[in-house]
Amino acid sequence: MSRRRIWRGERFFRGPWRESPFQKGDLKYVILDLIKEKPRYGYEIIRDLEELSHGFYTPSPGVVYPTLQMLEETGYASAIERDGKRVYTITEEGRKFLIERKDLADEVRSQMRHQWNPKNIDVIGRMMAEFGEIGLLLRRRLHHAEPEKISRIDGIVTRSHQEIKAILEE
Repeated sequence: MSRRRIWRGERFFRGPWRESPFQKGDLKYVILDLIKEKPRYGYEIIRDLEELSHGFYTPSPGVVYPTLQMLEETGYASAIERDGKRVYTITEEGRKFLIERKDLADEVRSQMRHQWNPKNIDVIGRMMAEFGEIGLLLRRRLHHAEPEKISRIDGIVTRSHQEIKAILEE
């Protein structure tokens, strides 16, 4: 069964918090690790990264496919056509690359474990879904609200932000 978290029929993370957790060039280590386990095609890598991140991150095809192409061009991965899809496999050069850069690859894995810690994932997911619902509600209805209501809502949002920030900085 998939570890992906779904609330109300949609993935629960939408917005700027879904940005890439990787530094420039780090994704190649993760992809090489995945294709070292077993051959995979691009969309499968995207799904696997979403699953590994417990829904926190879904890379776009515009990030994954150029990385796969770069890995193939550098000789770290090879691809074959199977059932109309390009299936990628790590090469010996790719294995050597991972071994030679073991410290960097380990650092990327550690960062992933730290950022995508599943502890309290259900509570975090519900909070993020609620946050998304609030944003949607404000976008749809705030411009119709009376000035007094807008002022009250502004106070609630400001106080909530300040309280949450204070709690997280404790």
